[in-house]
Amino acid sequence: MLHRLLFLLLIMPATAIPLAAEAQTKPALERVQSVEGITEYRLGNGLVVLLAPDGSKPTTTVNLTYRVGSRHENYGETGMAHLLEHLIFKGTPTTKNALAEFSRRGLRANGSTWFDRTNYFASFSANEDNLRWFLSWHADAMVNSFIARGDLDSEMTVVRNEMEMGENDPSRVLFEKTLAAMYQWHNYGKSTIGARSDVENVDIASLQAFYRKYYQPDNATLIVTGRFDEAKVRQWVAEYFGKIPRPKRVLPTLYTLDAVQDGERGVTLRRVGGVPLVFAAYHVPQAAHPDYAAIEALSLILGDEPSGRLYKQLVQKELAASVFSFSSELHDPGFMLLGAQLAPGQDPERARAETLAVVESTGKEPVTEAELQRAKLKWLKDWDLQYTNPETVGVKLSEVIGAGDWRLFFLLRDRVRDLKLADVQRVATERLLQSNRTLGVFIPTEQPNRAPAPVNVDVAAMLKGYKGDPTVTAAEAFDASPANIEKRTERFALASGLEAALVPKGTRGKVVQAQLVLRLGDQQSMQNLGEVPSFTAGLLDRGTAKLDRQSIQDRFDALKAQVSFSGGGQAVAASITTTRDNLPQVIALVGELLRESTFAPVALEELRRQALAHIAEQRQEPGALIDNALDRHGNPYPRGDLRYARSFDEIVADTKAVTAEQVRDFHARYYGASAAQFGASGDMDVAAVRKALEAAFGDWRAKQPHARVPTPLVAVQPERLIVQTPDKQNATMLVRQPLPVSDESADYAAFMLANRLLGQGGNSRLWARIRETQGLSYDVRSDVAWNSHEPNSIWQTSAIFAPGSRQKVETAFREELQRALAEGYTQRELDEAKKGLLAARQLSRSQDRNLANALASNLYLDRTFLVSKKVDEEIAALTLAQVNAALRKYLEPARFVWGFGGDFKDTKG
Repeated sequence: MLHRLLFLLLIMPATAIPLAAEAQTKPALERVQSVEGITEYRLGNGLVVLLAPDGSKPTTTVNLTYRVGSRHENYGETGMAHLLEHLIFKGTPTTKNALAEFSRRGLRANGSTWFDRTNYFASFSANEDNLRWFLSWHADAMVNSFIARGDLDSEMTVVRNEMEMGENDPSRVLFEKTLAAMYQWHNYGKSTIGARSDVENVDIASLQAFYRKYYQPDNATLIVTGRFDEAKVRQWVAEYFGKIPRPKRVLPTLYTLDAVQDGERGVTLRRVGGVPLVFAAYHVPQAAHPDYAAIEALSLILGDEPSGRLYKQLVQKELAASVFSFSSELHDPGFMLLGAQLAPGQDPERARAETLAVVESTGKEPVTEAELQRAKLKWLKDWDLQYTNPETVGVKLSEVIGAGDWRLFFLLRDRVRDLKLADVQRVATERLLQSNRTLGVFIPTEQPNRAPAPVNVDVAAMLKGYKGDPTVTAAEAFDASPANIEKRTERFALASGLEAALVPKGTRGKVVQAQLVLRLGDQQSMQNLGEVPSFTAGLLDRGTAKLDRQSIQDRFDALKAQVSFSGGGQAVAASITTTRDNLPQVIALVGELLRESTFAPVALEELRRQALAHIAEQRQEPGALIDNALDRHGNPYPRGDLRYARSFDEIVADTKAVTAEQVRDFHARYYGASAAQFGASGDMDVAAVRKALEAAFGDWRAKQPHARVPTPLVAVQPERLIVQTPDKQNATMLVRQPLPVSDESADYAAFMLANRLLGQGGNSRLWARIRETQGLSYDVRSDVAWNSHEPNSIWQTSAIFAPGSRQKVETAFREELQRALAEGYTQRELDEAKKGLLAARQLSRSQDRNLANALASNLYLDRTFLVSKKVDEEIAALTLAQVNAALRKYLEPARFVWGFGGDFKDTKG
């Protein structure tokens, strides 16, 4: 049957090598347990020995299984387990050519490598001399194999040929690529034979280290079955293996598992020759899991011939030439593979559709009792035949040894024998899902069209003598103190009303950053505009009467400029990054876009689709949902007011309602430079910049005057809000409190520092407790949205965490806040926080982007950097009493509004 053939193709035979053993005192072989004629013994060095005497056939089979396979290989090590399988046969100091000796003695011997294990086995006519010699060879090869560079080089052509043999088989290649698509992290997604680059470039020292790590008695199980004298075998095992010391190294614990697959995956293979193939693979439990027995039954119910559902629906209806099913007892969660092989002329698309329809139909067409009984009867018959054949039982035990324990061989039989229809149906419904499926399709192709093969580049040789651009010069060492910034700032105003503040200074690459902000409308005129202001800003770079969108982008690229527009409510901003020589031309182009954009309907529809997609994404996210819920809680303003907090449904409605005519009207009425600010920092010609601003904005006034919409403090009732977000693995906590302070208040510096100690940076109380000590959150912090106009700032703590950790996060937050309020901070904390905060403010001012934004903002606020200097001085002078007093004065837990968004098991507050 094809699934058996596939299994044989995947478990490739291989060869290996020996080294020199040291004499040790002979330890005893301790009897551990016995199950159904198989007795387990152990040596003090950790070797497990299974003896299964059976005199019914005049043969003996010896199988040594190492619990190492491709699952144990690290990055760059793929194929090592398989290479060792080859090299073990290359000899030890006492047996130079193991394969030749096998042949001389008439042993039918081989080895195989799989995901979880490597095994070496031989069957021969019962003969004590051969048995004793083969046991001694295994003990010798375990620790004395050469694993030599010369043998590796000579065997490389053999291994490469084995790879090429597999590459010629579409079914094997498709199998490998299907598993690679199934597994994102786990090594089951990597072929046992390894990557060609890893195998061809393997380091012999690394391979020897791999051998010494895993080829040890405590990682091996020796199985002897058939006709033999038990007492003599125990004596020989103790004699040959007992002198091997127990290794001192500790084997690594492997813990990588793939997350639950959350959507169908697929891979298509196109090669010359062969016939079409369709594979449908599904993640299933590991062999030790109680549900794995149902997987074995389902494999037969679906893929057996002639009783299986796939055979009846595809082969009998001439949609496929044959069908198959395959699963393997693995240590970690594995896979079940079902599929079809087509004859020439049969339709791959139809076969694919029918295969998936059959496999994933168990919900609508449940498994029947007759199907289950037939599958159990067949499976148990095959098990009995394996168990009663001494030549096969030892090799079969290798699989379950790799899966965790040899007794799984019997336990799985018991589980299959006891299978109930309800359990089989449940497992089918849970596992044979579209979201759990990986589809592999092979399509024979006469002339495959492929990209060039990957090659390595000798970077060192390529860059030898490289000097770079000799014209690049070092940047100016700029003093980012407020006093120096103020000293270097040049300000001017245009007739239109635009104000400018420029800080010219040398930069690497002569780069300059700039920020242009237009202030729009007033409280009355900005009523009921919905998404029109933001759409207007979003369409500014989509086209003018002279330039389409691509031309605009090409022009910015030619000017080495990055320009982005943003806006909504009462402001629209253009952020600019370019170079000294290009800044005037960029200003001119920005002016053209701001003044002459056409707001074409087709561009508006594209922006609308993007906006709706973003809203749909946001309304499923815990953070966005709870943020919106807190914004709306206690909001006193009517719908249409700029300060009103809209629901997601209202935002969608407003987005759908925007028209090109509304956008053009808004632009004509509100846009202008009457209340505009331009800030720039970096390498620039001030005279040229001023000239460019005059040309672009000097005569541009807005029809509608600007007056800032006030945002006074609003009393909000304390509340606890919980928003359920199903199927989201990350949750969000937000805690808010409005504060009657602004960034001009007397307590501004003190509370800023108090909040830094509570929840900003790696030394903060919340970070240390919730992230570092308890490991509950990747990101926890407290921030203040400072109001620069009215005493109405918003303090907020945020944390993300696993939904099940909600109570722990909340408790930790409450305790740390209460401790800070009750005990206050320490002088050491204060000193470190002062130093860090002043350094952070200095760093922020040294960034040209931040400096440009601050220059524009200061113009609007009618401030200079002397205000920043004053704040720095206040921070430096703060006492511990002032900081602790500010925290206690403003933070009132009884007034908090709590918000939790996540996939919680309950909705209780």
